[in-house]
Amino acid sequence: MRHHKEIKISSETGFKTQLLAWAQQFEEIVWLDSNDYLQPHSNYDALLAVDAFTSIQTDAVNGFSKLKDYQSITNDWIFGYLSYDLKNDVEPLKSQNFDGLQFPDLCFFQPKKLFLLKDNILTIKYLNFVSDEIDTDLKSIQSFSVESDGTHSNAIKIESRISKESYLDKVGTVLSHIHRGDIYEANFCQEFYANAELDPLETFVKLNAISQTPFATFFKNGSQFLLSASPERYLKKSGLEMTSQPIKGTTKRSQHPEEDLQLKTNLENNQKERSENIMIVDLVRNDLSKIAKKGTVKVTELCQTHSFKQVHHMISTVQAEALPTVSPVDIIAATFPMGSMTGAPKISAMNIIESLEETKRGLYSGAVGYFTPEADFDFNVVIRSILYNASTAYISFSVGSAITSKSTPENEYEECLVKAKAMRSVLEN
Repeated sequence: MRHHKEIKISSETGFKTQLLAWAQQFEEIVWLDSNDYLQPHSNYDALLAVDAFTSIQTDAVNGFSKLKDYQSITNDWIFGYLSYDLKNDVEPLKSQNFDGLQFPDLCFFQPKKLFLLKDNILTIKYLNFVSDEIDTDLKSIQSFSVESDGTHSNAIKIESRISKESYLDKVGTVLSHIHRGDIYEANFCQEFYANAELDPLETFVKLNAISQTPFATFFKNGSQFLLSASPERYLKKSGLEMTSQPIKGTTKRSQHPEEDLQLKTNLENNQKERSENIMIVDLVRNDLSKIAKKGTVKVTELCQTHSFKQVHHMISTVQAEALPTVSPVDIIAATFPMGSMTGAPKISAMNIIESLEETKRGLYSGAVGYFTPEADFDFNVVIRSILYNASTAYISFSVGSAITSKSTPENEYEECLVKAKAMRSVLEN
């Protein structure tokens, strides 16, 4: 049973800064921030979960089964991540590429302390409540001095795991698979990395400030960190309603309004980008149909262009009504990994990209989110993210693009650089 308290906050922005800074004392943190991005499927402006009461960490072997047991036994709020490599648990696949990060494939925890922020109302839910603990913590948070003076800067030398020449060759190989009819589309990714020490909070604050995306995440598990400026929702369940919002189609932004509008218009009218998006929408519809009531899978938004601080994206929304007999973890297992990060057909695409990529994806292109005691959930897609293992001083970020029959290798490489811009700028300063 969680002890519950609600208070009104005068300034969400200032309080959020203090709350995340105060949270750094804990070994387990999940911070989810919508950055005031107005969208119809949002439940909270921000959530913070800290301090594990119970937890689960495991590799991909029977990962979903273990998570299902953990979720049903705790029957409480649990927060954590699903790595891309849980694909090996749902299909006969392997992950044999280099892994510089060494994160578990799956990690969730039941927080002792939970903060939910919506419309300037803060709801606090504590497990194992001790008298006056909430009030004491609130005083500490509201008086917390955020020490950053804003002058901290990284100067980290970033290296590419795949050279440009090799990348262009590999995209050519993907295209040959497409022209042979093996696949229609593949999301091919490349890693950028460095060996250096990082201030995770400072780096996240800077990344979030220049991106301001609706699914931003700060995750900490001991010495393992995710600093994410994700714009994409993987899957949400509210009651029986399921919502997936795949992104396919990206262009840079311009500081000049006329040029920016032209870039957006060009994206909206780009037949290659639209076909990429529609292929993944079909894949998502197919995935959801496995665990949905017959006739309930609907595309409620198709190829709509949304603008973020760094890029314009083409987003679709697919919704369905879940079968009441299917558990929340089984819903995720039936649709994982998300189609926007694999390609179509899914299994063939995953096999091909595993053979061509040079890094184990791990948490990149996985998902971070939470389950509620009512068996609802909400998960993002881990893109536009910096991953950091403080114990080995290894920093990694990956970017990818969807390769279709209309792709040109050089353009795909340029799209990767556009997507990498925010992470590069905060790391290289």
